[in-house]
Amino acid sequence: MHIDFQDETNSVDEAFVDLIQRILQFAAEKEGVETDSEVSLSFVDNSEIQEINRNYRQKDYATDVISFAMLEEGEGEMKILNEDMPNMLGDIVISVDKAKEQAEDYNHSLEREFGFLALHGFLHLLGYDHMNEEEEKAMFNRQEEILNEFGLERS
Repeated sequence: MHIDFQDETNSVDEAFVDLIQRILQFAAEKEGVETDSEVSLSFVDNSEIQEINRNYRQKDYATDVISFAMLEEGEGEMKILNEDMPNMLGDIVISVDKAKEQAEDYNHSLEREFGFLALHGFLHLLGYDHMNEEEEKAMFNRQEEILNEFGLERS
C-alpha cells in the first residue's frame, strides 16, 4: 500500500511518519487491503482541521482526525471501477495540535496518539464507523487489537 504524507505544519518528526507508515501497512495486511491501494495522510493544525470540519461536517470546532473515504458510495452514486487505476481508499487528516493535547490529556506518548488517530482514520476508510453503540464497540475493539498486536499498547 502506498501512503502519501503531507505535513502542512512542518512540525512532524520523520520518526512519527515512519511509525504511522508501519502501523497502517500492518493494519492493511490484517484487514486484507489490496497491495496497490493508496491513502493520503495530511498533518494540519487546529485552525485548518476546524475549517475542514465546518465545511464538510457542519461542525464548527477543531477535531483530532477526519477521514474522507473514496470508495464510499453516496445515495444514488454509481460505483466507478477502472482496472488501470490504483485503489484509492481516501484521505486522512490529523490535527497535530489535537494529537499533542490528547497525548497529554490521556497521559500516553505522542507516538501512541498519532498511531491511534491514523489507525482510526484508516479504519473509517475501510468502512468501520461508530454511529451507534454496536458499531462503536466493534471499531474500537478492532483498533485496540491492531495497536496491541503491533506493539503500541496504552501505557
